[in-house]
Amino acid sequence: MRSLSKWLPAIIIILCGFSFLYAAADDCPARPANGGVIADPYSIASQNGVLKAQFILAHSVDQAGYTHYCYKYNASGQIEEAPTLRLNPGDQLELDILNRIRNNDAMKMKMNMPKSHGQTCGDGGDATLDSTNVHFHGLNVPPVCHQDDVIDTLIQPGSPGFHYSIQIPATEPPGLYWYHPHVHGFTEFQVNGGAAGAIIVEGMEKYRPEVQGLTERVFVIRQQYLVPWVPGPYELSVNYNIAPFIGTPPVIQMQAGEQQFWRVANASIQDFLELQVVVNEKPEKLQIIALDGYPLADVRYEKTILIPPAGRAEFIVTAPAAGGSAVFYTQAYSTGPTGNAALAETLANIQVTQNQAKSSLSSSRAPKTSEPASPPGLKFSDLSDVKVTAERKLYFSEEFGGTNGPIQFYVTVDGQKQKVFEPDEKPVITTKVGAVEDWTIENRALETHAFHIHQIHFKVIEIDGKPVGQPELLDTIAIPYWSGSGPYHSVKLRMDFRDPTIAGTFLFHCHILLHEDLGMMHKILVEP
Repeated sequence: MRSLSKWLPAIIIILCGFSFLYAAADDCPARPANGGVIADPYSIASQNGVLKAQFILAHSVDQAGYTHYCYKYNASGQIEEAPTLRLNPGDQLELDILNRIRNNDAMKMKMNMPKSHGQTCGDGGDATLDSTNVHFHGLNVPPVCHQDDVIDTLIQPGSPGFHYSIQIPATEPPGLYWYHPHVHGFTEFQVNGGAAGAIIVEGMEKYRPEVQGLTERVFVIRQQYLVPWVPGPYELSVNYNIAPFIGTPPVIQMQAGEQQFWRVANASIQDFLELQVVVNEKPEKLQIIALDGYPLADVRYEKTILIPPAGRAEFIVTAPAAGGSAVFYTQAYSTGPTGNAALAETLANIQVTQNQAKSSLSSSRAPKTSEPASPPGLKFSDLSDVKVTAERKLYFSEEFGGTNGPIQFYVTVDGQKQKVFEPDEKPVITTKVGAVEDWTIENRALETHAFHIHQIHFKVIEIDGKPVGQPELLDTIAIPYWSGSGPYHSVKLRMDFRDPTIAGTFLFHCHILLHEDLGMMHKILVEP
């Protein structure tokens, strides 16, 4: 089912009728012109163990009719969009969010969002298209107010703002994470508009010395449909540089023969990216360093890296020799009979130059006054050897509405009744701090889904019932579609709830954001 093609009827009417009221509000910075050189996002680094910043969430509609949502940061008078946040293990993140979406009286489409356990965090009120909050995707931090609570937190337009205060665990795996809004029912709208940015926990070179001294690139791949949705191709972009289906792709600059350390986040709303770097018309072997912000135990070489929506991959790329050609490319990926076609596309041309690329480590990072301390053993590193305290089975499924395709999306604990997520629902799973559980997750739908759980990484133990030779630690995983006959595809994941800092109620869901917004999500409670 193509994302954004199934609007709630009231949203269709409102956006069709009133999107042009926003067109004059140039609240978001101008995005790069087509065919330009891709620059890394502006970086903000921690200073003396603390990163302090204020973001303004704004909104506008460009001349082509695309709705933009943006995190604006004032960097000494220069407005930067969606900066990369750079922290060390043990650092403190102090982030203020001001919601400055232009609230219009006509935009009164509401979604009743009762507060779980009678609690509110932030401004309270109803969740609307103009409400926001922030999810710190992949970070193993508490699911509580002013940290990573997305169930009860609402930041409303025009309010004084909301303060996040989060300590990065001393054992946090070094790698690439990201931040984005997570208001139930409206997540897709704001991420579709571009509201997403990278988080880097420093220290990868301590675990994977292969990256030491390499030029680092940070690439956030976003995706945007027209709102309201109309038939036709969507836009993918790399750091807001549009990768057009027809026209000139943007440019990544590299020196001849240079190795670079690429950190790529799939911040699209639905696309499963099969990434390649094609050198002289042949896919290059990429040296994979980390997935989902977790260093691999052993470096792997692959010509294609599958990154589901919300996933991240960190890998080393070698430029061709002088006179060679190369492109950054995503292959077509089939998501099944009712899925969204992920199309083949050139994301960027790689331009071989004798000049130093502008986004080297020295220029793309903000100045640092402290180096990361030598971290202790990584979280979750012993999961292969610990005793499993419980086993569970869950499954993805869909309900159809005739020729219109899927109309309802479910993720269900086996033995429970299928139901869509409700903000005031009781957790469908309750466990305790100290538990280690194996979850088998089946996909009984005719399209691929992407399973994500907040607060923890999980270890991939089996795929389709077969042990994984090189188990990975991830926070998001693709589960292929069911063909309509034969066994369902499945994954077996080891969930680690031993860390008391993640006690509380949080979410698991499909990270195709329309599916999440339409109820393919539920709560888990980890009791102290």
